[in-house]
Amino acid sequence: MLLQNKTNSEEDVKMELIDISHILNEDTPVYSGDYKINLSIDKSIEKDGYCSYVLSSNLHTGTHIDMPMHLLENNKKMVTDYSINNFTGKGVLLDVRNENPISMKPFYEEIISEESAVLLFTGFDKYFYTQEYFLNYPVVSDELAEFLLSKKIKILGMDTPSPDYSPFTFHKKLLENNIFVLENLTNLQELIGIKEFEVMAFPLKISAEASPVRAVCRII
Repeated sequence: MLLQNKTNSEEDVKMELIDISHILNEDTPVYSGDYKINLSIDKSIEKDGYCSYVLSSNLHTGTHIDMPMHLLENNKKMVTDYSINNFTGKGVLLDVRNENPISMKPFYEEIISEESAVLLFTGFDKYFYTQEYFLNYPVVSDELAEFLLSKKIKILGMDTPSPDYSPFTFHKKLLENNIFVLENLTNLQELIGIKEFEVMAFPLKISAEASPVRAVCRII
C-alpha cells in the first residue's frame, strides 16, 4: 500500500484572529494639540501609471504602543531597541465597564501572571469620534496600578487614550518597568467568554518613541 503524506494545508490549524485596532485615516481623532493625520494620494494611475499614498501623522494617533522614551527623560530606548517578542503575550481580559476608577478585585490574583498582556475593556471606545473620549475616560486606581506593576505584566492595553491623566504617574511607572502601553483599542467585547488568547501588537521597526500597530488577538 502506498502511503501519501499530508499536505501542509491539511495539517495547518486554522488561525482565528480578532482585530482590536481602529481604522487609521483622516477621520481618526487625535489628542488635543497633536498633529492631525494627513493621508493623501501622491500619485495616481491616471497621471503617473501607479497609485501611491503619502502619510503624515503623530505616532500616537489611533491604535498605538508607547515606548519608555515617550515619557521618561533619562530613557532613550526606542521601538528598535526592543525584541519583537516584547509585543506579544498571553492575553487577559478584564471587564471593567462602568468603573471609574478601575478597581482591584481579588480574583485578578488568579488570572493575571507574570508577562501577561492585560486588556482593560471599559467600553469607552464608543466615544472614539467625540471629544468625550479624550476628556472623561476612566482611569486605573492606585491599588490596581500597584498590583499590575507587582505582577510584572508585559503589556497593558485599553480602549481609552491612557490609563491615567497628566502628570501620568502610573503611565511613567509602567514604562519605567518596561511594561508597554497599548492605547486606543476597540472591539474588546469580542473577547468576552474566550478562555485563552494571545495578544499581538507589533510596531513598525521604527526609530521613534511610539508606533501605530495592527493589534489583534489570536484565539488559542
